[in-house]
Amino acid sequence: MADRDRAGQYYQQQRGQVGETVKGILPEKAPSASQALTVATLFPLGGLLLVLSGLALAASVVGLAVATPVFLIFSPVLVPAALLIGLAVAGFLTSGALGLGGLSSLTFLANTARQAFQRTPDYVEQARRRMAEAAAHAGHKTAQAGHAIQGRADQAGTGAGAGGGAGTKTSS
Repeated sequence: MADRDRAGQYYQQQRGQVGETVKGILPEKAPSASQALTVATLFPLGGLLLVLSGLALAASVVGLAVATPVFLIFSPVLVPAALLIGLAVAGFLTSGALGLGGLSSLTFLANTARQAFQRTPDYVEQARRRMAEAAAHAGHKTAQAGHAIQGRADQAGTGAGAGGGAGTKTSS
């Protein structure tokens, strides 16, 4: 009896965990009316297309079964014709694919170049701003150096004038 109760508790616990997992997967709100209408419209359409593809497959199999004797009788003519048509189709498809690849690569290069030229004024403006800042900084440093030299010259001139008058001998 205790085993049955324990098994029941285990089952309830597992069921609760599964329920929480499912709740985590499912969306919290119901689909909107437009989503429901879309599903209601596309589901039958998808089924119809699936049925039509099955019918096309069945018709192809029946047609192949009926046409096989004709293919065997006319095979000396049909095989070279089929090879010729197959090679022509392969050539056209290859040409189109290579042309599309070339066109897309040229488009990519043109877009890359266009983006590079659009960014160039930003780089030029940034370089111009840095040059102006460097010139202003150099001018400021030059002015400071000029003032320092002027101050030293004034000190030397004042010190030399006062010291020169006291240190020189006059003969009279």
